[in-house]
Amino acid sequence: MRQLKVLLIVLVALVATHIESFAQENIAIKTNLLYGGFTQSPNLGVEIGLGSRTTLELAGGYNWFNLDGKPGNNKKKLHWLAQTEFRYFLCERFSGHFFGIHAQGGEYNIGKYEMPLLLGKGSKDYRYEGHAVGGGFSYGYQLPIAKRWNLEFNIGVGYIRMQHDKWEQSRCGRLLEKNVVRHYFGPTKAGITIMFLL
Repeated sequence: MRQLKVLLIVLVALVATHIESFAQENIAIKTNLLYGGFTQSPNLGVEIGLGSRTTLELAGGYNWFNLDGKPGNNKKKLHWLAQTEFRYFLCERFSGHFFGIHAQGGEYNIGKYEMPLLLGKGSKDYRYEGHAVGGGFSYGYQLPIAKRWNLEFNIGVGYIRMQHDKWEQSRCGRLLEKNVVRHYFGPTKAGITIMFLL
């Protein structure tokens, strides 16, 4: 997973060093309101125009919060997530319908949440610490709402491979299972995203 972090940092650094040459609606800064609201996670993305109908999105989110802020409470959705997606627009980039192919990865430490699709039934009774990688296909629509502002809607489906240790949910709880592997097929991304085009 360290390699994924390094790759994301290098890609963001490359974009940052060439940002002026991408000006005039060749690059957009964005945040996924749906993901941020559902997981309480700050997130940021960059979408770069590659051709007249193609773009590349680089996005990430990071949640470091203990939600209730109490030392005795182990309820959390701690995680980081990195994602990249190549997009093809049916008309012109940053406007209208698009199809994409995405890859994603991250690490997580989740406790006291019922997540039956990802972690199985009864998951709120345990804590899970591990990593995930996956990818899939997506469909979306970008709607211009003002000069340089777009609203984006998208959904994706695909596969995620998760590997984690399963713990008792209490702080310093004992390890119950090590290196559990789960294979997930289904929705892999969803977004209602606000964008600003540079």
